[in-house]
Amino acid sequence: MSPPQNLIKPSNPFLRMAINKEIAAIFYAIADLLDLQGVEWKPIAFRKAARTLENYSEPMDKIVKAKGIKGVMELPGIGEGIGKKIVQYVEEGKIDEYEELKKEIPAGVRLMLNVPGMGPKKAARLYKELKIDSLEKLEAFAKEGKIRALSGFGEKSEQDILMGLELVKKGQERKLMGIILPYARELAKKINSIPGVQRVELAGSLRRRRETVKDIDILALAKDGKKVMDAFVKLPDVEKVVSKGDTKTAVILKMGLNCDLRVLSPEVYGAGLVHFTGSKEHNVALRMLAIKKGMKLDEYGLFDNKSGKNLACKNEEDVYARLGMQYIPPEMRENTGEIELAQQKKIPELIGYDAIHGDLHTHTNWSDGANTTEEMVVRAVELGYDYYAITDHSKSDVIANGLNEKRVKEHFKEIDALQKKFPQIQLLKGAEVAILSNGKLDYGAETLKEMDIVVGSIHSGFKTPPKEMTKRLLTAMENEYLTFLGHPTGRLLNQRNPYEYDIEKILETAASNRIAVEVNAFPSRMDFDADHIRLALQKKVKLVINTDSHSTQNLDFMEFGIAQARRGWAKKEDVLNALPWKAFQREVLR
Repeated sequence: MSPPQNLIKPSNPFLRMAINKEIAAIFYAIADLLDLQGVEWKPIAFRKAARTLENYSEPMDKIVKAKGIKGVMELPGIGEGIGKKIVQYVEEGKIDEYEELKKEIPAGVRLMLNVPGMGPKKAARLYKELKIDSLEKLEAFAKEGKIRALSGFGEKSEQDILMGLELVKKGQERKLMGIILPYARELAKKINSIPGVQRVELAGSLRRRRETVKDIDILALAKDGKKVMDAFVKLPDVEKVVSKGDTKTAVILKMGLNCDLRVLSPEVYGAGLVHFTGSKEHNVALRMLAIKKGMKLDEYGLFDNKSGKNLACKNEEDVYARLGMQYIPPEMRENTGEIELAQQKKIPELIGYDAIHGDLHTHTNWSDGANTTEEMVVRAVELGYDYYAITDHSKSDVIANGLNEKRVKEHFKEIDALQKKFPQIQLLKGAEVAILSNGKLDYGAETLKEMDIVVGSIHSGFKTPPKEMTKRLLTAMENEYLTFLGHPTGRLLNQRNPYEYDIEKILETAASNRIAVEVNAFPSRMDFDADHIRLALQKKVKLVINTDSHSTQNLDFMEFGIAQARRGWAKKEDVLNALPWKAFQREVLR
């Protein structure tokens, strides 16, 4: 299967990925195009190579420069034929086979592969039998009921196609926060280095850490807006200037997103930051509250209606205090009850970004990870973790090179050896164990009892009816060895909707069985969502925040999971892996 298309894409205009990601994306695309043509075996080889590359931490251009094709062929799953293609991309910026395949298959048919659940075989049939060669035609045929007559399709297939097209549209409009945030931070640093700029803040949905973002909003504190804007539009990141003024400039960045920069004066910076952070619903509620108190609030300040005086608004704390409220962290500003809490002075102390003591869901090259166990452990030590769990895939996840019982034992021996080598961190043995269609876990008790951490995850049957999915999860949760549910709704942002089940019943069972629920920090997942996290906390369910890492670089995703937990109002005491080792040992390890 191809990777999340909004994370990795051959000609992705919104972000230039690292070279390994670029080549991996092309290999996935080649595999899909070969599938469209009915070619056997070759697509498997390209996908295997892509999985190796997309998480490999050392850049291919560096390897090619140092060792040539021999160095490339040292990677698992890379033979001479594919190795030559990697070398060609490094040296020429293209792969001939990919360019030829694109000429043979219409662009619209290739785009159909981005529709969730479509797949090369279905796209090929729709093209060959119904002459569907564009997303527009696909949508029209589905709405008109012209696809259901095709054998193997049906009315449900048409509904799934329309839902998939909606996800594609969302993916075009909104990009993953976890991918955009690092880029936006670098841009903010460049703006902050402009002479005269005193302070820079990201605003909008990025500051609130929404899972996806439509554009980048940046605020700068400066006295001379014109000088700042003159320098801003000359930055190498800027592709096109849409509009330019002394206080607001709108541009299109070379990475494809729109960006608005606003320059605010010190006197109104607090009010402006509140306003441009949002959300819209939060701001409306604040303005209504201001009116009740005889004031007017907008991006220019907080005004007393009688005197017309602009009250102290140099920082956000001033604004909230003048309105008789506690300061509300940006992640909570969605008008989901935070206004009322702030008025009652009951805003919780949210979990901090430095609170996590260990990552409990990670993968190595024993399954589908890019790095060795030791390389992952070294990075965990560098991050200062007290403990760290290695949880490679179980045997049923064949596509992820899942471990059978024999390989599990071999892997655990390696972990024991590494524990002696790295005494400063507690290494935990575990697995991400597939929850099978009948609710049983993929390993028996004999294997599970040897594990410290058992992550139960659903990796198949996403369209199972809600009643059956609920039963499947409930059965899994009766297993005494289960530690927590991994990526608990199975969603992939902009690609796959969550699977459906009775979430209240599942959370109540989790609470009674002392099973935690994961907040998955991987940018394309961010699973649970904020509403589900709040519900879990109401049901007294403990959380774990994990990266689901498949490389050493992925371990840095923890920040995004913490942000998501904060958006769900989670406190430090709600999160099991915010416990230091001794407390974690007492509370979690059985």
